[in-house]
Amino acid sequence: MALSEKQIQQIQEILQKSEKPLFFFDDDPDGLSSFLLLYRWIKKGTGIVVKSSPKLDEKYLPKVEECQPDVIVILDKPMVDQNFIDKIQQLCAATIIWIDHHPPQKNTGVLYYNPRVAEDSDNRPTNYWCWQVVKEHNPKDMWIAMAGCIGDWFLPEFTADFCTAYPKLMKAPVATVQEALYETKIGKVTRVLSFIQKGPTKKTMNCIKILTRVTGPDDFLEQKTNQGKYLWKWFSEVNGAYEALKKSVSDTDEEILLFTYTEDKMSFTSDLSNELLYKYPKKTILICRQKGLEMKCSIRDTNKILPPAINKSLAGLTGYGGGHDHACGICVNIDDFTVFLERLKKELAHQN
Repeated sequence: MALSEKQIQQIQEILQKSEKPLFFFDDDPDGLSSFLLLYRWIKKGTGIVVKSSPKLDEKYLPKVEECQPDVIVILDKPMVDQNFIDKIQQLCAATIIWIDHHPPQKNTGVLYYNPRVAEDSDNRPTNYWCWQVVKEHNPKDMWIAMAGCIGDWFLPEFTADFCTAYPKLMKAPVATVQEALYETKIGKVTRVLSFIQKGPTKKTMNCIKILTRVTGPDDFLEQKTNQGKYLWKWFSEVNGAYEALKKSVSDTDEEILLFTYTEDKMSFTSDLSNELLYKYPKKTILICRQKGLEMKCSIRDTNKILPPAINKSLAGLTGYGGGHDHACGICVNIDDFTVFLERLKKELAHQN
């Protein structure tokens, strides 16, 4: 494995010794499942979901000052502001662990665990590595690890073991991660992990608190407990909004399937782009949400390498973007969007 046994043991030891850990995690299934795996093992600490930005920065310092943690764990965030790290030491001198799988960063003052440091092609998701940390201590949480992995478009080697342990969630190993995500019950769990993080942060944290305590996925999939019913009710409301939005998408003859919408409260760009890629695997999928003066986008393509095309298309414009080879996020000023789109079409056409 790209994270060594020594590194896994180091993470285990730091977490076991911690008294007041503080977790910052990304607002997607990978980030949330990573937090759940670690928290449900050590059963202590505070979790903070980091919404709407790929960077963890100084606006989260008040949370650090409030909690006064001895350990800070950053999960699935591609960027962390160096000033944020430096000022933590002034507030509480906490040990900082950063587990990620995006392009490696060079921040100082952190214990950085990223498989791509050893092998750049190894971008197995953050929750996969968190599962390596906890699997011997908390094997009953394999369902969380599996849901997080397929939510980040990765079918892990423990899929067969998962099917044996949870046949109601996946009867037999599937051929592709897309099948797992859209044709099995564990895929429904992944959607729950994603959709409960939409909307108000307070509602999100209420649902996450429930997930830290459930005995298993049946608590909410079958609404076996009052807390499970609460979580499922919110998920159903969000899912209804998503399904309504999905119905308004129509295919075209263009190589890029572009869909734009306006929504201030919830973002479905990532979820919608993933599902449409499954439905139209030969197309480039570009889903864009107008929020204020920006277009916030998710782009997917099974065959084309996206980051270089995005970077060239954004040159000289107000915006930023990045992510994985076949799945990226983009934010661009609305006044620059038309120029960006035309450039992007040309850059992607060069890869044909």
